[in-house]
Amino acid sequence: MNTIKRIIAVIDPTKDDQHGLARSIDLAKKSGASITAFMTVYDFSYEMTTMLSGDEREAMRDAVLKDRQLWLNDLVSPYKDINIETQVVWHNRPYEAIINTVIDKKYDLVIKGTHQHGALKSVIFTPTDWHLVRKCPAPVLFVKEMAWPANGNILAAVNAVSAVSENEEHIALNKRVIKDAQFLCELANAKLNLVNAYPATPINIAIEIPEFNPGLYNESVKKHHHESTNALAAEFNLNPEQCFIEEGLPEDVIPAVAKRLKSELVVIGTVGRTGLSAALVGNTAEHVIDSLDCDVLALKPDGYVSPMAKD
Repeated sequence: MNTIKRIIAVIDPTKDDQHGLARSIDLAKKSGASITAFMTVYDFSYEMTTMLSGDEREAMRDAVLKDRQLWLNDLVSPYKDINIETQVVWHNRPYEAIINTVIDKKYDLVIKGTHQHGALKSVIFTPTDWHLVRKCPAPVLFVKEMAWPANGNILAAVNAVSAVSENEEHIALNKRVIKDAQFLCELANAKLNLVNAYPATPINIAIEIPEFNPGLYNESVKKHHHESTNALAAEFNLNPEQCFIEEGLPEDVIPAVAKRLKSELVVIGTVGRTGLSAALVGNTAEHVIDSLDCDVLALKPDGYVSPMAKD
């Protein structure tokens, strides 16, 4: 993402404050991008009108769409200096409507307001946010209430050890995360930092293997991650002082570092895992989104193809 030309801003008609639209307008002013204020609508009472004629059902749907279109036009009317168009789509699965539109019209960036989801709900019901993280081919910027201050901090979350492995997808994703973070730093006049989490010594190994030295093992892992992260940073002219390498789970370390640095944005890569493993285990990006008090940009690897893309 070395440029932003087309932004799709997801509108939530149930919210008074449209943080996603506000962030879209801010980025459009800096990048010259156009915005589509996008909203899905579905009246579930429509399901109970099967006894009506086709024309009557169509008239009911059109009336709902027209009402929402007028509301949306009124919402964006104050921003006459920005190129904003509106689109209202009748769909009972918002994420499908968003992703299909992104694929069809090739948007560069999706911006959506987000909020906390309960852990139980994340397992049983997959919210729109998680579907976008897993399946949307374009970068998705999840916006919370925090503003982007001038001369702020943007944090790029990397898995630097994978950069020295043979996993080409992770190598490319690390670089994509840093490149996109650098681009946003230029737009927002912010400073870039990297964060890398490394695992603690497995307790079961220390118990089962008496001759195992956990202190030595931990120092070796720590040294490996420091060297790998600093080497990755050097490729992008970043110095070691801009790298934060800490022990722990990514969903704990990344929010802690972001809070300490007062970061306005965390950029994180996701491979878009779906299915049972995603439901039971969850993606790191998903855990981080719910743990942060700042914005999150979720990126896919280059060449990622959405499972919703038509052949």
